[in-house]
Amino acid sequence: MINDHRYIEIRGVAQRFPTAKGDYVALRDIDLDVARGEFVALIGHSGCGKSTLLNLLAGLTLPSAGTLIAAGREIGGPGPDRAMVFQNHSLLPWLTCEGNIMLAVERVFGAQEDRAQLKARTAAALEKVGLSHAAQKRPGEISGGMKQRVGIARALAIEPKVLLMDEPFGALDALTRATLQDELLALVAQTGATVVMVTHDVDEAVLLSDKIVMMTNGPAATIGEVLAVDLPRPRDRKTLADDPRYMQARKAVIDFLYTRQGTPARQAA
Repeated sequence: MINDHRYIEIRGVAQRFPTAKGDYVALRDIDLDVARGEFVALIGHSGCGKSTLLNLLAGLTLPSAGTLIAAGREIGGPGPDRAMVFQNHSLLPWLTCEGNIMLAVERVFGAQEDRAQLKARTAAALEKVGLSHAAQKRPGEISGGMKQRVGIARALAIEPKVLLMDEPFGALDALTRATLQDELLALVAQTGATVVMVTHDVDEAVLLSDKIVMMTNGPAATIGEVLAVDLPRPRDRKTLADDPRYMQARKAVIDFLYTRQGTPARQAA
């Protein structure tokens, strides 16, 4: 039976990579629970293993030790129950926006649905992110923000149980980033998705998440602290700017990252 409070379970996870000088320990002693429908942000300095942990959840790599479970099943590789949105949109340049999404939809639902049903799924995903008008455009004909919308639509189209996002807005300008953050809030509310997102942005983490997982500096990084974000939903960035709970959460993350952890360069000096 699936435990909604432990929809994702990470127990005793470690990750090592072989090098010419011996094993490089990227992660150690990772224990974490994520509830169904929860939005979790992973934050920490560069080299702290955030993306490594996300890749483990995606099944792109397997842990050196420990177990990862999603929706009651151990993660042993990639699967349609988990969808990834990357920082670079990863769209095929020779396909249209519709074609890029259809490729994923066909892979997951092609055996049980006809062409009309697959096209309807694709069209619904484009509509969710406000890109119905760009269905026949290719990636080279649309903006960076629109490309990320297509990437998000492609992930949502396969109806994943868990949405994994690796700094999806990191390469965008501030205004586009803010717009897509607001759109992501609305989409998560609409779909009830369970989300784990890597970010370097403190304000983004506080605005979007229910829980912020703060990583210690690498190598051999682990979870230093988990902060529950006690802010009501739906969230409005203009209202939250003056909310003392928002400021308190923001201060707690900054204190961990820059006071208690410092920077990797400073620690090594």
